[in-house]
Amino acid sequence: MMPIMRDEGEVMGGERRRELPAPPRERHLGLMTALMLVVASMIGTGAFTTTGFLLSELPSLSTVLAAWALGGGIALCGALAYAELVSALPENGGEYHLLSRIYHPALGFVSGWTSLVVGFSAPIAAAALAFGAYFKQLYPWASVSGTACVLIALLSLLHAWRGSVGGGLQNWVTAIKLVLIVMFITLGLLHLQGKTSHDEWAGFDLHTLASPSFGVALIYVSFAYSGWNAAVYVAGELKQPEKILPWALIGGTVLVVLLYCGLNLVFLRAATPAELAGVLEVGHLTAYKLFGEAGSRIVSLLVLLALFTSVGALIMTGPRVYEAVGQDYGMLRFLVRRGQEEHEPVKAIVLQALLSIAMTFGATFEQLLNYIGFTLALFAMLTVAGVFVLRWREPALPRPYRAWGYPWTTLAAVLLMAWMLVHELMKSVWVSLAGALTLALGALLYAFARKTASRSA
Repeated sequence: MMPIMRDEGEVMGGERRRELPAPPRERHLGLMTALMLVVASMIGTGAFTTTGFLLSELPSLSTVLAAWALGGGIALCGALAYAELVSALPENGGEYHLLSRIYHPALGFVSGWTSLVVGFSAPIAAAALAFGAYFKQLYPWASVSGTACVLIALLSLLHAWRGSVGGGLQNWVTAIKLVLIVMFITLGLLHLQGKTSHDEWAGFDLHTLASPSFGVALIYVSFAYSGWNAAVYVAGELKQPEKILPWALIGGTVLVVLLYCGLNLVFLRAATPAELAGVLEVGHLTAYKLFGEAGSRIVSLLVLLALFTSVGALIMTGPRVYEAVGQDYGMLRFLVRRGQEEHEPVKAIVLQALLSIAMTFGATFEQLLNYIGFTLALFAMLTVAGVFVLRWREPALPRPYRAWGYPWTTLAAVLLMAWMLVHELMKSVWVSLAGALTLALGALLYAFARKTASRSA
């Protein structure tokens, strides 16, 4: 076994030295909660918003559908890798915990900082803005940003007050959402039988799949699939994480891939590419085409339900990452929940809510989409690659679950994510600058945290 090199005082025997002891946690979450958390995190903003942006990049409906299928494959390969990593290292914190353990605490810290800004606060803002846009379709008097802020505030208060209530509500609403989505797909496909011309599906070729536009389109798709790793963030609170996590991650991802392909088959056949291109509220538009005004209102309510659960899932999982960072760095210990009676990381939830609300006024939905997709893909790629690193460095580490198809599924996920990132950097300079600034700020905060810790030691 090769030694894991770290800064002196940071790691003892391959483990991070904590500034604070980990607070006592009851392992109270079961398979259903973990599975619903994955599904709720994935089926939300991207499912009902990104297809219009894909049609702005890609030449044909068949290519758009191929992007959704390939994006699902990437998410599934990533889920297989994450399942192995977290079954071996079952603690809260997600990428922060994994990257600190596998590579170096500095990379883990930057990932934790990125999770706060990009991984959760920005997606919460994006989902809330989409919620506001769909809400405005039903009630034209409503303000998009105002509605978004109210949603973030209410769900944050609910989870801060009593997480068990928020988690229980999450499960029921997610289950209802799944039933309604299946009904929409079934009715939509039955209604559309024989109504789409062959020409609309022409233009698919392998050259398109290798083009920069397709790589950029996959960034949009990766945003829609983000959340397949959601159960990782509550690993320390699962009853049997080594058994539950693989089922939740893989089962949830497979289910969502099937639903996404079905949804987009309906979207792409219900309206013309010209009608859908650049449109955010694709669910509302296609429902109007299919079922008229009454049907569009019902589907808009379905989308609002999906976005509601998506925001709730993000609000629930994000603070677990910040709490894990606060346990390791005294400068951020205010994020750690205090006492055995305080079951939720209240301060972390409040901080996350404030950042999310600020973003609803400071950026457009499309800007958030690009920024989130690029940055999350970067850290997901590094985490998936950690399967190779951990097997090499610690071959004797107990692994209750081993990634199916290793090394090919793991390698495919890493290479495809890298390909997406390269094309996004080539197209959007502002994305690379925003991403670089986020990482630089994280590195500066890490240096300051280390300096503060050494002074207090």
